[in-house]
Amino acid sequence: MNSILNISAYKFVPLADTEVLRERLASHAAALQLKGTILLATEGINLFLAGPAEQVHAFVAALREDSRFSDLSPKESWSATQPFKKMLVKVKREIIRMDHPAIQPDFTSAEGRAPAVPAATVRRWLDQGVDDEGRPVVTLDTRNAFEVDHGTFEGAIDWRIEKFSEFPAALRAHKNELAGKTVVSFCTGGIRCEKAAMLMREEGLDHVYQLEGGILKYFEETDGAFYSGDCFVFDERRTLAPDLSASTPPG
Repeated sequence: MNSILNISAYKFVPLADTEVLRERLASHAAALQLKGTILLATEGINLFLAGPAEQVHAFVAALREDSRFSDLSPKESWSATQPFKKMLVKVKREIIRMDHPAIQPDFTSAEGRAPAVPAATVRRWLDQGVDDEGRPVVTLDTRNAFEVDHGTFEGAIDWRIEKFSEFPAALRAHKNELAGKTVVSFCTGGIRCEKAAMLMREEGLDHVYQLEGGILKYFEETDGAFYSGDCFVFDERRTLAPDLSASTPPG
């Protein structure tokens, strides 16, 4: 029986109290006997947690009491066993490392964030082959090459990067290939593809979107069509099938 609830979520939001927040979240997670990883930076929060549903929901409810996280909407999946070995709460320079300091979310303007496209819309576009304006649609995988090898969208662009900090250079090398197309960037849960989309817009590409919630939200909200294989996750489940079940036994 799958009794362990796994959640992942992120939010770009200014945090001036990362050390204080780290202590508070670490204490609360320990009290609830949760395991996973929470990353904090001045640009926001990125978390992966697992435990019994009641405790996980209690943690999220407490987190939402902070107005900065009131709209946090975790993605959920289930497993038979705890996929994490420990609970880590860390303060980092970035909640996802790009090593491109010029690309920072603009918290004062909606235009400073990458526009997101819901999973159902992406599925419809892929079925049509074009967006609602008739422009050709391409998907761009912003994950590491070894993750892509476990599964990706059919026909997705894959620049074979080994780590996300290589994405800016890959974009500069291949930017002309994206001209005149609607580009939907995607990753596991949304954080990398959002930063990638922000960078592409900074580089002058006009029709760039991120897949809202990443592959996991696509699995959750659609039938998984146009995705081939599984989705790699950074815990002991290793990969998830389109029905969000662990597709590779631990070990």
